[in-house]
Amino acid sequence: MSNGRRNLRTDCRQVAIEKPISRRGLLQSGAVLLGTIAAPDLAKVIAQDAPTRGDTGQPTLPCNSTPQQVSSYIDAQGTAYITRIVPVPQTISAEAQKLLARQATRAASEAPSPPKKPPSAQPRQMSSDATRAVYPANIEFSTVAGVSVSVVTPLVIPANKANRVLINLHGGGFTSDSGSLTESLPIANLTQTKVVSVIYRLAPEHPFPAPVEDVVAVYKELLKTYEPRNIAIYGSSAGAVLTPEVAVKIKQLSLPLPGALGIFSGGGDFTQTGDSQQIFGVQGLSGHPDTRPKGVQWLAVYVGSTDPEDPVLSPFFADLHGMPPTLFTTSTRDMLLSDTTTLHRAFLRAGVDASLVVFEGLNHCFWYDPNLPESREADGIMAKFFDAHLGTQ
Repeated sequence: MSNGRRNLRTDCRQVAIEKPISRRGLLQSGAVLLGTIAAPDLAKVIAQDAPTRGDTGQPTLPCNSTPQQVSSYIDAQGTAYITRIVPVPQTISAEAQKLLARQATRAASEAPSPPKKPPSAQPRQMSSDATRAVYPANIEFSTVAGVSVSVVTPLVIPANKANRVLINLHGGGFTSDSGSLTESLPIANLTQTKVVSVIYRLAPEHPFPAPVEDVVAVYKELLKTYEPRNIAIYGSSAGAVLTPEVAVKIKQLSLPLPGALGIFSGGGDFTQTGDSQQIFGVQGLSGHPDTRPKGVQWLAVYVGSTDPEDPVLSPFFADLHGMPPTLFTTSTRDMLLSDTTTLHRAFLRAGVDASLVVFEGLNHCFWYDPNLPESREADGIMAKFFDAHLGTQ
């Protein structure tokens, strides 16, 4: 037995036996060891083989005394109370396996700190040095239509690609910029095409529809220089939520649609919480899922006072017919796996040429790490998609 497996079993035993905790506590501790879905306010988690009634009269979670065992209980409302042992998958690269192991060592065993208030001012883009080392390109900060942008250009642009441009919409939960460069550098380098990353206004000062308005303004300005069929819009995380919102708004305004869309770990329905959000956090099974009590709005700081069924805010409710070819990407430990696949199916129902690529074992937006083989594979898939569709409509 490897040291990793011995450590896994030792840690699992401590969670299951030595520290009886609440159902919420189990959800928030050792998540990489025991995958648990549970509602709050359960009395205690104790070692047992079947659910019993605790002091509150609610069923207590089956939790076995040995980490080699697993359990599953479904209550009358369909809520699942489960324990699982989830080893590092052998189906991913050695580099990715090490990444998951590092995350496991950082998983907190106590309840997470209260969420911090979103920053009141937009911080500078996260460091892109590692990405730029793998994907060299030129970076310039400018404005388009009065909106701040990062313009990332490849070191060489072939003549047959000089008439193309990609618009990147960065991630960061609508409260920060976590990817305007890390998302733009690989695509600019691989497609040999200029990427304009929109530094849109951020919540809480600027909730929806401010980011949509900023991107539409940039798009309208670029239409003065580029044919719509030679423009693509793409983003990751919050940017992958914003991308379909912008596309719906462009259609509502009767503007020509771009030649392609890239929705990389996003979603399009603010009325529901996807199943994967109940299981995974930003780092997959490590850390804590971003779960909320029933009735609490997801990304409320961005939604603001807008009706969650607004078809621009939630493109799931929009008329998606006529949308350009769209690539969706996600991964099996992505907290937005469900949201991404749900929106993909909505595009398919509308007859859109929509493709979905799901990577094995990795967490939300893993492609931000340029040193993973899977990240380089994902970057290549995205780039080939844009190369195939720009200029073909």
